[in-house]
Amino acid sequence: MSQPNVFVIGATHHVAPIAVREKLTLNAEQSAALQQDLAGITGLKEFTVISTCNRIEIYGVAASSEVAAAVQAAFCQRQRFAAAEFEQFRLVLRDQSAVGHLLEVAAGLDSQMLGETEIFGQVKGAYAAAQERGVTGPVLNRIFQKAFQSAKLARSQTGITEGQVSVANVAVELAANIFGDLEKTRVLLLGAGDIGEKTAKAFRSRGAGSLVVTSRRMERAMELASELGATALPFGQHESRLAEFDIVVGSTSAPDTVVSAAATTAAMRQRPARPLFFIDLALPRDIDPKVAALENVFLYNLDDLARIASENLAARTAEIAKCRALLGGRAEALWRHIEPKLNGAPGSASGVYEPGGQPSP
Repeated sequence: MSQPNVFVIGATHHVAPIAVREKLTLNAEQSAALQQDLAGITGLKEFTVISTCNRIEIYGVAASSEVAAAVQAAFCQRQRFAAAEFEQFRLVLRDQSAVGHLLEVAAGLDSQMLGETEIFGQVKGAYAAAQERGVTGPVLNRIFQKAFQSAKLARSQTGITEGQVSVANVAVELAANIFGDLEKTRVLLLGAGDIGEKTAKAFRSRGAGSLVVTSRRMERAMELASELGATALPFGQHESRLAEFDIVVGSTSAPDTVVSAAATTAAMRQRPARPLFFIDLALPRDIDPKVAALENVFLYNLDDLARIASENLAARTAEIAKCRALLGGRAEALWRHIEPKLNGAPGSASGVYEPGGQPSP
């Protein structure tokens, strides 16, 4: 008989591309239905489900190793996703490895944007929801609480969050590369959630001239528009007025695309000489991927932005290391020249730096 164990099973951005993750991600209704399914699995003593743009992960405490397979089957059946295909992208960890993974996730160490802090709140929210449903117990309670403590410690005692590159900032930089001065650009924000709001504020901070917000909840669109000094647009009008905008940020929670290739083609007939820049931050995606094939249309999704951010961060880290090596070598050479003079070696006075003078080489 297998021993009881702690496990995590799921799929993350490390292996699963965005086209797969959008099929696996859970909205609130799907998450509730899955958790009801999981509650009926014999031998699954505790569990918590985390679903974000970058990952779907189910943490569990099981009476035996076979339980994880039952969890996978329940998930694939609920999402109508072939088990054989899921196993191509699957993450499975047990015991200490599963616990260590959760600590890294909560601290932002496993994120596409290294050190990002949003995941901490997402993990806390998932755990709180599991507690409310009564599906956690003494094991997961301790693991998650220690994960939160560890994440806070990592942020306070390491530089994990320093110099982090955000999706919003990368998107704004890309827009600036395309349009130059953003003062004359018109930005349309599809959706009024947290990630869209942060991106809109990033555009505002870089001087974007006009910002329009639309959402399936008009009340929320008006609220965010007021906060940003923007205007609100009824959601049903966004495709017919697409030609009016230079930059479109997709951040809704819609189950399907909300901007079609046909609508984009029609919009480009009205503005053939001016580019249209789509930033798709939604999962499932808001913008039909086919728009990327249209002339003068630029489309970046979450994986594209994360890749650019990673390259930028790696390049900056490499440059910092090169600069430190260069300055460190020169400092060492300078110190070898100065140290004997400070210690009173013959003829030392001539080489010592004096105010108003210059140091020796």
